[in-house]
Amino acid sequence: MNLRSSLRGLLAGAALFGAACAAFAQTAATFPSRPMRIIVPFAAGTTTDQAARYIAQKITDHYKQPVVVDNRAGANGFIALQYLLSQPADGYTFTIGTNTTHAANSALFKKLPYDPVADFVPLSGVTIGGVVLVVAPSTPANNVQELLALAKTRKMTFGSGNSSSRAGGEVLRELAGVDLLHVPYKALPAAITDVIGGQIDMVFGDAPAVMPLVKAGKLKALGVSTKERMPGYEEIPTIAEQGVKGYETNGWLAAFAPKGTPPDIADKLSKMIADIMRTPEAAKYFGANAWKPIPSTREELAAFQKAELARWARLVKNAGIEPE
Repeated sequence: MNLRSSLRGLLAGAALFGAACAAFAQTAATFPSRPMRIIVPFAAGTTTDQAARYIAQKITDHYKQPVVVDNRAGANGFIALQYLLSQPADGYTFTIGTNTTHAANSALFKKLPYDPVADFVPLSGVTIGGVVLVVAPSTPANNVQELLALAKTRKMTFGSGNSSSRAGGEVLRELAGVDLLHVPYKALPAAITDVIGGQIDMVFGDAPAVMPLVKAGKLKALGVSTKERMPGYEEIPTIAEQGVKGYETNGWLAAFAPKGTPPDIADKLSKMIADIMRTPEAAKYFGANAWKPIPSTREELAAFQKAELARWARLVKNAGIEPE
C-alpha cells in the first residue's frame, strides 16, 4: 500500500468516525424521539409502581412520547432486572430500582443474577421514606409495647414483600429481643392481604400501600419506622419513641439504566427524572404519603448507593440474617 492510498484510508476512517459522532450527538439532542418503557420490579399498587407511573406521565406530558410502565414482579426484583439487562441500552428502557434491588439483595443473597453496580448506570434518586407497622384490627395490641408483650407469650409472624418490610421486622426482632418469624412474599400486597385475613400477624408496609386500609378500618397502625413522626401521619408514634431505642429503617427508590447506555443519553435521562422530582407538584404528590423526593445527579446516586450497600451489609450481619 502506498502513502497516497494510506492517507485516503485514514481520511475515510476519520470521516466515518466524525459522521458517527455527529449522528450520536443528534440522537442525544433529540432524545426521546419514540416511546419509552419503565420496568418495575414490583407489583401494581406498590410505592415503586406509583412512582414509576408518576414519572411516566410527566415524561409523556413534557416530551409528547408515550411511556409504558411494565410490571415484572417476583423473585426480589430478579425477574425485572434480568429482563431489563436483556434490552437495548439506548435509554428508552430503564427501571425504578429500590433499596431491595440495588442494595439489600447483595447482602441477603449469596449470589445474585446481576451486579447491582456494574450492570447498571445510575440516573437519579426518586424518593425516600419509612414504613408503617400494621396489624389486623382484631389484634389485642394498640401500641408497640403491647405488641411486644404479646410476642413474648406466643410465636408471632411478620410478612415482607421487599427489603424495607423485611428490615422493619428484623430490626424490631433484634432491638426488642423478641422471637418473630419471617414469612416472605413475592410482593407486599400479598403480605398485607394475609395480615387482614389473619394468616400472619403483622407487616411493615409503605405508607401509600397500607394507610388507605388503615383509614378504611381494615388495618391498625401501631408505629412508624422513621426517626421522627411522618408528615401527614403525626398521630402515629415512631417505634423508637415507644421504647425500642435506636429503631429506624427506611426505603428508597432510584432510577437506573442498563450498562452500556451512552453517557450523553444517560445524562439527559438523569436530568429529565431529576427535574420532575424537583417540582413542588412532586413534593406535594409524594409528601401526601410521607415520602420525600430525592432528585440527584448520576454521581450523587452512585455515592448514595455505595453507602447503602455498606449499610445493608451491616444491618444483615447485626441482625444475624443468614444470606439465602
